[in-house]
Amino acid sequence: MSTAASHPARFRSKTLTAALAFFFGSLGAHRFYLYGARDLFGWAHVIGTLIGIPGVLLLMATERASIPGWVLVVPGAISLLAAFLAAIVYGLRPDEKWDAQFNAHTGRDSESGWTVVFVVIFSLLVGAFLLMTGLAITFQTYFESQVEAAKSISQ
Repeated sequence: MSTAASHPARFRSKTLTAALAFFFGSLGAHRFYLYGARDLFGWAHVIGTLIGIPGVLLLMATERASIPGWVLVVPGAISLLAAFLAAIVYGLRPDEKWDAQFNAHTGRDSESGWTVVFVVIFSLLVGAFLLMTGLAITFQTYFESQVEAAKSISQ
């Protein structure tokens, strides 16, 4: 008996995938939903987030002065922003291409509606907001440190 006959192909919803990427993407939920628990990129999201959390805590505790905090926060930020980007990319993929890649042997077709459109819109809004906020805080911290260095030199 073949494996395909005993285990029919599983239908994968584009809307659910985009929603998982939006809400739990930094934990790799969308990757695990699509590719299973052995997906390396899904685990990379989990590891990046677990590394990023202590970085955020260090930065908060040291008023953004901790170099290790800045180093640790980068993988977490990449994981978070990549998850919002994934929600946008998955949500914008045409249903036919989605079904050809993920639902070829299920006998079902995707019918994306307004829900996936809203997930894409919110992913774009939240992701862009977080990216701009992160850049603003990073540049502000850098320029404040330069002003402090110049003050210490001039005294």
